[in-house]
Amino acid sequence: MERYERQMLVKEIGTEGQKRLGQARVLLVGCGGLGTNIANILVRAGVGFIRIIDKDRVELSNLQRQCLYDEEDAAGNLPKVEAARRVLTRINSSVEIETLAEELTAENIKKYTADVHLVMDGTDNFATRFLINRACVERGLPWIHGGVLATSGVVMGFTDPEGPCLECVYPENLAGIALPGTGTAGILGTLTSTVGAIQSNEAIKYLTGNTGSMMKGMLYIDLWHGTFERFDIQKRPDCRCCNHSNQRDGSFD
Repeated sequence: MERYERQMLVKEIGTEGQKRLGQARVLLVGCGGLGTNIANILVRAGVGFIRIIDKDRVELSNLQRQCLYDEEDAAGNLPKVEAARRVLTRINSSVEIETLAEELTAENIKKYTADVHLVMDGTDNFATRFLINRACVERGLPWIHGGVLATSGVVMGFTDPEGPCLECVYPENLAGIALPGTGTAGILGTLTSTVGAIQSNEAIKYLTGNTGSMMKGMLYIDLWHGTFERFDIQKRPDCRCCNHSNQRDGSFD
């Protein structure tokens, strides 16, 4: 346990919290700007099992913000999960890392969420986020959302089965709308590091049993102007996802 000595000195974690981290199983969806930072932090923290799913390959433009890749990975056009696994296993060989070079879909999401305790959002689109949200609502599985664009980002934790879900916050039709992305609006590397770190911090609190200390509502970050604002979010009585009286048929179409 020597590698975690400084972390265990934090009274909220201690030896018991570290043991809980070692027994935890996490699904990380996406291994880009957010995902690489999340994976780096959770592996160093000693989370026992991390399953990473991402279908993309490393490109030169990724290196400005995706902390697990280098020029050699980009030149070889390596699958992101393969490049990430090589680095992560060198960081902490005691963590079991499973990597999947594929897309998360309605067909495979139940299988990949069946044996984990927490899902981490490292994605860049609302279609996948809504897919995660619906699967987690159906299973009562907690997940932590993060989103970034240009100089601002958000973090929300959906860890209360009786609380709101993503569709209480965002209208479902966002999944079918062409929204600005980092290819047009750009992205600060410092922003992905900041948002990924806050998501990871929430994950560590959850996995060590410190649920009472978890952030409430939505945290909105404007990193360029240095502002952090928190907004309350409420469960919508007309939500078709988490309000059982309005739920769909449970399919993932």
